[in-house]
Amino acid sequence: MSIKTVPYVPYKVKDLSLAEWGRKEIELAEAEMPGLMSLREEYKKDQPLKGARIAGCLHMTIQTAVLIETLIALGAEVTWSSCNIFSTQDQAAAAIAATGIPVYAWKGMNEEEFDWCIEQTLFFGEDRKPLNMILDDGGDLTNMVLDKYPELASG
Repeated sequence: MSIKTVPYVPYKVKDLSLAEWGRKEIELAEAEMPGLMSLREEYKKDQPLKGARIAGCLHMTIQTAVLIETLIALGAEVTWSSCNIFSTQDQAAAAIAATGIPVYAWKGMNEEEFDWCIEQTLFFGEDRKPLNMILDDGGDLTNMVLDKYPELASG
């Protein structure tokens, strides 16, 4: 496959109106995740992840939202899909999408939608820049790269 076959979609979540609820939960979770918050504070000026285009495929939960926002704060570009069709917290996905971060996840998607969501994370923005890092819980994103887009793994 090629980059031309993956049209740009900025995000896809179940219900964007859940974003406010998700944001409140993210703020609560930040208080319970001092390690990530310390990393943000210590390294935000240095931007150690500047230039990283991270395609993530982990459970799209409130805690993952804190991780995503930490990666962004450290300079990375991020796209995200869920690694499980049942684990997405829709309010978390909505809150992340509402900030402009590309996220493709909703609870209860079918297998075809699951694969579509993962494929969306491989390329960034309207100019479709390819990923240069993978953060993958179950191996689905990695398998897609190796099976359908091996050129992304040749760098």
